[in-house]
Amino acid sequence: MTKELPASALVLRDIVKQFNGVPALRGASLEVKRGTVHGLIGQNGAGKSTLIKILAGLHAADSGAIAVDGVDVSLTGSASRDALAQIGFIHQERLLPATFTVAEALLTGNEPTLGSHGGRFARHRSAIGILDTRRMQHDARAAIAAHFNVDLAPNRLIAELSVAEQQIVQITRALMREPRILVFDEPTAALVSREVEHLLQTIDRLRQRGLTILYVSHHLNEIAAICDRVTVLRDGKDVAHVDARTTSTETLVTAMIGVEMAKRTARPARTAGAPLLSVRGLGADNRFEQVSFDLRRGEIVGVTGLLGSGGKQLVRSLFGLERNVRGDIAIDGKPLRLRKPADAVRAGIAFVPEDRRAHGVAPSLSVRENITLSNLARFSRFGLVAKRSERDAVRQMIDALNIRTPGADAPVRHLSGGNQQKVALAKWLIRGSSHTTPVYLLDEPTVGVDIGAKTEIYRLLDRLADEGAAVLLFSSDLIELLEVTDRVLVMTRGRIVKELISRDADSQDVLAWATGARNVEAPDIARPSHLPLHQENVA
Repeated sequence: MTKELPASALVLRDIVKQFNGVPALRGASLEVKRGTVHGLIGQNGAGKSTLIKILAGLHAADSGAIAVDGVDVSLTGSASRDALAQIGFIHQERLLPATFTVAEALLTGNEPTLGSHGGRFARHRSAIGILDTRRMQHDARAAIAAHFNVDLAPNRLIAELSVAEQQIVQITRALMREPRILVFDEPTAALVSREVEHLLQTIDRLRQRGLTILYVSHHLNEIAAICDRVTVLRDGKDVAHVDARTTSTETLVTAMIGVEMAKRTARPARTAGAPLLSVRGLGADNRFEQVSFDLRRGEIVGVTGLLGSGGKQLVRSLFGLERNVRGDIAIDGKPLRLRKPADAVRAGIAFVPEDRRAHGVAPSLSVRENITLSNLARFSRFGLVAKRSERDAVRQMIDALNIRTPGADAPVRHLSGGNQQKVALAKWLIRGSSHTTPVYLLDEPTVGVDIGAKTEIYRLLDRLADEGAAVLLFSSDLIELLEVTDRVLVMTRGRIVKELISRDADSQDVLAWATGARNVEAPDIARPSHLPLHQENVA
């Protein structure tokens, strides 16, 4: 007699995970009903990726419980990987070797050999051990046709495939292992609208075939289009379990943020000057496209977007850090060609990266050396450094930015994260006035710093704008973004979809546009019409 499977295909209860004492999951729970598509959403850092990696056996949970088809799973050791083998994963990164053919990507590890035998897609090797390339290509073509009804040449290289074609290969590879549960982790981050719609239709067909699917996405329009239920994570904890078909996107956004955001007290409008940095039709393959905007003197403009939005790459490209960028960039109306960072520096553009320890400062050097190393020409004559002039300038920077350090010659590695960030800023500020360095680009300028350091960095950015500089910053902290900027450019799938006036907007506005909840160009597929708003278990 066949044992009847439980109604829930996947259950996670009170999952806790810390990294070096920092909690990533604080007792998160999730339950996925059999034969349904279950959405998992949350802001960056909510714990989604950690939860998925625990499911994949890449991390071991500190505590909690997992059950697959009613069978408890060990949280540690190889038993976990064995029990979770019936779960297939479709990751955002396609993880397919570019030099492999389609057939090799699908069948590596299960290659048919001469004399092998088996079922529909041969998996058994013979003792001969000679690869049966003809059978391999036949099996690969048949597998893709069976699952997607498309004819994809098995001898094509992965590098030659479009992003959508690579995804077909990746999904087919997972399905050939006959999983009962499929996990899609941000699968549409690099897809265009037409490809997204095709993928969602594919997922709907998989559901109709009886597969259970966990769908992780930042894009709420996708959640509404394809999911039956949705779980919201916030700060490592599940805070909402709702019907995806009947719950408004506004309710989901509020759950992700944590509170229903009221309109903030409007900050005084800053008077911006003439356009300083002009960008027209900027694009870079698989990162962003058709980006156009002006950055004016005396203003701070924010750029934001969720994973795969292209915002971070856009800011990097304006410092010559991204390859194969096309479009037009001008400073004060003069065309600018950015082939490398040195071109940006000569044009008066400064850049403070997110990873300050790897790219913003030299940890083993002193505060003084970090601040002046890229500006030695200012303190040198005939190849000799004027030590007194250098010390005086560094002391002024330390005082102006309130850099907490035992002294100018203290190694930067001994400073806190916030003070390291100030040193990264100081090396640009010491170059001179806003006329010398008129454009400042910042990537997550306050990540990992305490509230006191954040306040001082905000004050510094305000001062730069008041002195006539133009500041462009990328941040995923929506509250921070609205507090410090004059305008916010919201990006989705590599395009600017909305410009908001910061003093008139709130976090819900930004997140709604970033997730596609208010994007009129967002993809849609047929599903049952929405019923009146219904909420349940919303924390």
